[in-house]
Amino acid sequence: MAQVLEFKLPDLGEGLTEAEIVRWLVKVGDVVAVDQPVVEVETAKAMVEVPCPYGGVVTARFGEEGAELPVGAPLLTVAVGAPATESEGSGNVLVGYGTQAPAARRRRVRAGAAGADGKPQPLRTAAAAPPARGTAPAAAQQPAPPPAPGSAGGPVPVISPLVRKLARDNGVDLRRLAGSGPDGLILRADVESALRAGTAGTPVAGEPVVRAAPTAAPPAGAGVRIPLKGVRGAVADKLSRSRREIPDATCWVDADATELMRARTAMNTAGGPKISLLALLARVCTAALARFPELNSFVDTEAREVVRLDHVHLGFAAQTERGLVVPVVRDAHARDAESLTAEFARLTEAARAGTLTPGELTGGTFTLNNYGVFGVDGSTPIINHPEAAMLGVGRIVPKPWVHEGELAVRQVVQLSLTFDHRVCDGGTAGGFLRYVADCVEQPAVLLRTL
Repeated sequence: MAQVLEFKLPDLGEGLTEAEIVRWLVKVGDVVAVDQPVVEVETAKAMVEVPCPYGGVVTARFGEEGAELPVGAPLLTVAVGAPATESEGSGNVLVGYGTQAPAARRRRVRAGAAGADGKPQPLRTAAAAPPARGTAPAAAQQPAPPPAPGSAGGPVPVISPLVRKLARDNGVDLRRLAGSGPDGLILRADVESALRAGTAGTPVAGEPVVRAAPTAAPPAGAGVRIPLKGVRGAVADKLSRSRREIPDATCWVDADATELMRARTAMNTAGGPKISLLALLARVCTAALARFPELNSFVDTEAREVVRLDHVHLGFAAQTERGLVVPVVRDAHARDAESLTAEFARLTEAARAGTLTPGELTGGTFTLNNYGVFGVDGSTPIINHPEAAMLGVGRIVPKPWVHEGELAVRQVVQLSLTFDHRVCDGGTAGGFLRYVADCVEQPAVLLRTL
C-alpha cells in the first residue's frame, strides 16, 4: 500500500533560514526518482536545485513560484510504493548538507500559500520530528494556540527568522507586540510599526501590550516598493553590518600602468592561454599580502583578537542581473597567472548563470574590486565583512604623466585600499598600497616574490 511522505525544505547550511521558490521542476502527478531535483530555489547565497530523497508520485506541492518558505516548511508530498520512514531517504538532498531534520520543533507556514491546485491553503504547522508512539499523526493534531501577548513563557509566534532578527537587532521585545497576522502572528510590519512608535525595550510589569497597527498603503504616486530579498537582501545585510562594526579608512594612489599593460601584451603574444588583467592584479595582491599579512586577517570581536590567516582566499566583485556577488578563488596565493585567469573566468560565468554554490561565495579573506569596468576612476568601497581590507582598481586611461623627467602620455590607474583600522595603522596600509603601485608600474618587482 502506498504511503504519503512529506518532504520539507532542507537546511541549506551557511546559516540560511529561508529560500524563495524560483521554479518548480515537477508537477502534481509526476513520477519522481530518488535524488531527482524537484524545485529550484534562491537563497541569500545562490540558486540551487533541491533533490527529493524519495521516489514515487508527487501528490501535492506547497508554495507557488516567487513564494518564500522557511527551512523546515513542507515543499511537496510523495506517494511511495512501500511503507517507509523519513529516515529512509537517500540523505543526499544537497551535497554537504543531507536530509537529517534538526531537533523537533514546529514551524509556521504562511496562510494563503497556494497549493498545487492553485487554491489557498490554511495555516498549518509542520513537525520536524515524527510523532511519539500512540499519538495522533501531525496532520490530525490541532496547532497549539499562540501564547498571549506579553506572557512570560512560551514561544512568540513570528512569521520569519528575519523578522525575529530585525526585532533583536533593534531592541524590540516581541512579547510586547500583538501581531496583526492570523492567530496573532507577528509580521515584519508589526516590528517596523513598533520601531516607528518607539515601543522597543523591555516590558514593564502591568504595562499594556502594544498592538502594532497594519502598515497603511502608500498614497498614489508614492513610488514602487522593491523587496530586499534573495541575493540583494543578503548584500544589504552584509554591507550594513560592515558599516556598523568595521572602523574603516581609505587611502589611494595614482599609478602608471603602462609597463603592466605591455607585460600582459607580451605574455599573450607568446602563445598559450591568454592572461587576464584581473589575474595579474590578483598576483600582485597575493604578493603584497605576503609582505603585509596584517591585511589578510579578521577581527574576532568576542575574543577581542585579530586573527591572521596563512592562506589567501581571494574574493572579487562580480555584477550580475540579480545584483552584486563576490565569488571566492580558493588558495589564490598558490596559483599562477594562468590558473587565476581560468578560475576567474569559471566563477564569473557561474555568477552570471546563477549557479554559484554557497561554498563559492563564502570564506574570502581579501577582496579585489575592479570597479574600473564601470568607467569610473575611484571609489571608497565597503569592506566585505568580516575581512580586513579591499583593494579597488579604477579604469586605466591615457593621461599626461611625468616619465623619466619628461611629460608623456601614459596609461594611468587609480588604486585605493579600504582597510579595517583595528588590524593595522596607516603606515602598514600605505606600505601595502605603495608596494602594489610599484608592482603595477614595474612588474619586474614581482620577481622578488616568485
